[in-house]
Amino acid sequence: MKFLYGFLLVVAGISLYVFIDNRNQSNMTFRQKLIRTFYPVLERISGKKVQENKAVVQPPQSIYDITITLTDGQLVKLDSFRGKKILIVNTASGCGYTPQYEKLEALFRQHHDSLVVLAFPSNDFKQQEPGTDADIAAFCKKNFGVSFPIAQKGSVKKGLHQQVLYRWLTDPSQNGWNERAPDWNFCKYLISENGVLLRVMNAGVTGKALIDAP
Repeated sequence: MKFLYGFLLVVAGISLYVFIDNRNQSNMTFRQKLIRTFYPVLERISGKKVQENKAVVQPPQSIYDITITLTDGQLVKLDSFRGKKILIVNTASGCGYTPQYEKLEALFRQHHDSLVVLAFPSNDFKQQEPGTDADIAAFCKKNFGVSFPIAQKGSVKKGLHQQVLYRWLTDPSQNGWNERAPDWNFCKYLISENGVLLRVMNAGVTGKALIDAP
């Protein structure tokens, strides 16, 4: 019985701490608030895996031929980002890495003249992005102040329904060298100013390490 009381006190304490830490995040579920609160622990223990295009292999097919659709239905040609680095991230609102939105926004604001961040919400991994495009856009704006482009939700895994951009990112016959697809939410792909796939990174890579030499 003492163990049960102790356990209940711990749960109550965690719940109170999460509530206080996220008192201004009214549209978050308790799970999302819990994730936001304890994300720093996850980040500390996350591995950082990076694959680089050290030979600077040129893509057989241009990424600038691809057009994406944003959450509001706007069509955006990637050619409009020529001359800037492009950081592409598959995202989810209910993932342990979701607080990375905040760091991605900070990176985007700091380097907006030379970098664009593109988020691609996906429900591929443990159904951690169940919301509509409107839900996702509102969630990102309210809780993390996201101002970089967010694409319509779609699949990033290899297969029949994989988004066109992710086919390019994961097919060596298109990008020149990489076949690795995302294995979880918040994997990253870095494109150079002239459309070369430079780097593929797992969810644990954050901050300036995304665009600087590892």
